[in-house]
Amino acid sequence: MTQPESFQDRKLPLRGGAGRMPALGFGTLIPDAAETRKATTTALEAGFRHFDCSERYRNEEDVGHSFREAIQAGWIQRGDLFITTKLWNNNHRPERVQPAIESSCKRLQVEYIDLYLMHTPYAFRPGDDQDPRDENDNVIYDEGITLMDTWRAMEDLVDRGLCKAIGLSDVSLEQLRQVTEQARIKPSVVQLESHPYLPETEILDFCNLNGLVMLAFAPLGHGIKPGVLADPVVLAIANRVNKTPAQVLLAWAVQRGTAILTTPKNLDRAKENFN
Repeated sequence: MTQPESFQDRKLPLRGGAGRMPALGFGTLIPDAAETRKATTTALEAGFRHFDCSERYRNEEDVGHSFREAIQAGWIQRGDLFITTKLWNNNHRPERVQPAIESSCKRLQVEYIDLYLMHTPYAFRPGDDQDPRDENDNVIYDEGITLMDTWRAMEDLVDRGLCKAIGLSDVSLEQLRQVTEQARIKPSVVQLESHPYLPETEILDFCNLNGLVMLAFAPLGHGIKPGVLADPVVLAIANRVNKTPAQVLLAWAVQRGTAILTTPKNLDRAKENFN
């Protein structure tokens, strides 16, 4: 299928007919509840339809509130949205995986998730504490669970219709290869930090060869000083094409075949990123 010329309209097909992910996504890692609602609504107004959430962010209820308001107002439908959320480390035990996604669905006020990701490959001690630590402030890991134990429980979620596709986040190439080789339902997406200073070319090549989509977070850099937004090459391109440095970096990411996440918090910045 020929991709539309407009980056705003570009969608990336997921393996096995699991849907099509809009290349431009909005990341919801926003600490404040009121700001989360405002930014999510603003992103919807700017045209974003792909939203990346997580139980770890502790704001799924606020994101879901914005979705419900927009749906009830009649200017979007659930089918217009591509919603991702993630399984956090304290829920890696197989018996905790389905309750975790069901809780996310309830908070987001949806009946299913388009894409469910394992947030990291590390299993923490199971329980309600997202950040379990010992008396020396060291993270308490769950040594009795493997990456594939959790993955197989996620496969069951697809079978039950709780999500359409599953994937991984913040994994190494070796871990991604292991799951891809051993899985009954292969990963559709891998989410990683990626930008010109961290292109993750090896993983992108693996994705292209194995039918995965690479979803890049922090495409404008992630606290790097001097930042990629101030890179002389980026600035020169922006000047030449009459776009902002942020628009150049987002276009670079989409042109190389990845989907991207960005988190603008006001309407002007949301429109800039979406354009």
